[in-house]
Amino acid sequence: MADDYKQNIIVIDDHPMMRKGLSETLNAEHGFEVIDQFERAEEVLEKYDDLSPDLAVIDISLPGMSGLELLKHLVSRDSDLKVLIVSRHEENLYAKRVLRAGAKGYIMKQEAGEVLVKAVRKILNGGIYVSDEVSEKLLLGMAQGRDDISESPLEQLSDRELEVFEFTGKGKTTRDIAEKLHLSVKTVESYRARIKTKLNLDNATELMRHAVKWVEGEKKQK
Repeated sequence: MADDYKQNIIVIDDHPMMRKGLSETLNAEHGFEVIDQFERAEEVLEKYDDLSPDLAVIDISLPGMSGLELLKHLVSRDSDLKVLIVSRHEENLYAKRVLRAGAKGYIMKQEAGEVLVKAVRKILNGGIYVSDEVSEKLLLGMAQGRDDISESPLEQLSDRELEVFEFTGKGKTTRDIAEKLHLSVKTVESYRARIKTKLNLDNATELMRHAVKWVEGEKKQK
């Protein structure tokens, strides 16, 4: 009966077609079963105790709570859970962040299905999966005593600051961001001030321009 054993997987992505594609790819593989799919992080947290998955496949950009915050919640709640992040975001900027937060792998959404399967198998077997390019940069960074793998100035931003920067680029007001991240307006203003300092931006207009430019660049990678 050992051959009938399946590893239980949940998929969290706010795009229905992407969710369906990821799930079908995984269900087609021997030994994998997608036991549930979710659009929002909050839904996962509500139902998680009834699921007991072996692995979660999570998109970073979700409505409401981000995939990065969901990752942190899940690994603190279930230390045995393995997480693969599947995202359109620049790997150099996000791979180290998600590994540091407890994920076991990161792949770009445009990767072929066989890469997804390879990553899931490696993670379920106890490994870590990132692209060869990022793996090499991580090792080089360790060898040289550096903690960053990205040449982007955004690497200086904390996880929360990067979220605020992204929402700013999407045209969200300070109050909108505060509501989405369950923070006070004053706290969001503090994050924005720190972002301006770290990125050497003089004012709110420059911050908005840089944020919009980055968000538009990210969209082109979809």
